[in-house]
Amino acid sequence: MIETWDLLLSGFATALAPANLMWAFIGCLLGTAVGVLPGIGPALTVAMLLPITAKVEPASALIMLCGVYYGAAYGGSTTSILMNTPGESSSIMTALEGNMMAKNGRAGPALATAAIGSFVAATIGIVLLTLFAPLVADFALKFGPAEFFSLMVLAFVTVSSVLGASMVRGIVSLAIGLAIGLVGMDAIAGIPRYTAGVPELIDGIEFVLVAVGLFAVGEALYNVLYEPKRSNESRNALSSIWMTRDDWKRSWPAWLRGTAIGFPFGSVPAGGAEIPTFLSYSTERKLSKHPADFSSEGGKGAIEGVAGPEAANNANAAGALVPLLTLGIPTSATAAILIGAFQNYNIQPGPLLFQTSGPLVWGLIASLYIGNVMLLILNLPLVGLWAKLLLIPKPQLYAGILVFASIGVYGMRQSAFDLVLMYLIGVVGVIMRRFDFPVAPVIVGMILGPMSEKQLRNALSIAQGDWLIFFKQPIACTFMVLTILVMFVPWVLRKRGVRLSEDD
Repeated sequence: MIETWDLLLSGFATALAPANLMWAFIGCLLGTAVGVLPGIGPALTVAMLLPITAKVEPASALIMLCGVYYGAAYGGSTTSILMNTPGESSSIMTALEGNMMAKNGRAGPALATAAIGSFVAATIGIVLLTLFAPLVADFALKFGPAEFFSLMVLAFVTVSSVLGASMVRGIVSLAIGLAIGLVGMDAIAGIPRYTAGVPELIDGIEFVLVAVGLFAVGEALYNVLYEPKRSNESRNALSSIWMTRDDWKRSWPAWLRGTAIGFPFGSVPAGGAEIPTFLSYSTERKLSKHPADFSSEGGKGAIEGVAGPEAANNANAAGALVPLLTLGIPTSATAAILIGAFQNYNIQPGPLLFQTSGPLVWGLIASLYIGNVMLLILNLPLVGLWAKLLLIPKPQLYAGILVFASIGVYGMRQSAFDLVLMYLIGVVGVIMRRFDFPVAPVIVGMILGPMSEKQLRNALSIAQGDWLIFFKQPIACTFMVLTILVMFVPWVLRKRGVRLSEDD
């Protein structure tokens, strides 16, 4: 514990450097604005900013990108409350009660409980990250190739099953990512594969190019082609920002419960903040002493229905950094892109990260505390400004995204081939969105695919070709059993439910 405290203090020395403070502020500001704008998620923004980070020091770049990640979790609540337009999918539950409160002249307390709840939950989550991340990293040092491969298989299946309309669609998206990750030079055999004779593909397909193509280009083209043209709705007038004594009394237990639900979900390779926010909302409905206030009951909006999901959302964001930093396993599209940012600097997140890049990782953790305070200061007074960002016309907004994405990707290698490939991948992204295929598993497959292939080959080499090695090692066997349960238990339960309904 004392050693952790000393390391954290050294991290604050890094994070409090003027340049890093500036990058943290830029990240928080961008992230909050991104959370406010519907459809422009943190994954898209982090993907667009990746080319810029090549010119910035590793610590500064990663501090900025984490600020974007955190800020988007904060900012999504603003438009959910003011306009019933969630900036993020994880803010959908906030919109149910928050917008009803705003319509009844209580936008101020709703925004305040969202901002303060986000701050409380994120702070608790960062403290838990500080305490448990080194312990998880120490435990992970016991992992061999078989354990790592089994863990990655579990991550593949859980991300594919949780994200998207069905597990089949998720697995198809994952397979696309795995295929992209295999293009280029075979790391062990040293021969090109799946390059179709194209010299530019011998070094593989750039991760930044795929991320920008799928998220930035795909999102922009999809919105232009398929999203209905809606006129800007009138904004609800902001009431007083202050919460009453009763609001505080009803909010603080919801903040704590939301944190308790959100952090564990972020810490396991399950992907997404939607599930903990749904669970938090349903928990608050069941436990509330004022059930008649909930919008579903015809009420004027229940403040605990805003406080709980917002806390769960931000605690989930903190929890997601535990497997990212200690195991190199992303639990969301944004986390996968953050791993790509680490790899741009030849830094591999995983058990050895705390040993090989200690000053960097502790500076990053310390910056989360600072960024969290910045976000609270930004969110409370600047609510009116964030709401005005919604008035940007969509044609100009998405045209700007396409221009920025093109400049960023072309600037990496000054290659016209990269630009063409980016737009082709963007078209694939449009098709995936059109037919409801999740995009996040593509990024997860591309990031973890080459790593899992390497671990698979090493494990089979050690076991002399014995595939049962993954069931003979206790930790690896546990992960494999969990994978099988994740794949088949939901299917069995659905079949059983259908059979029961037919019997009735």
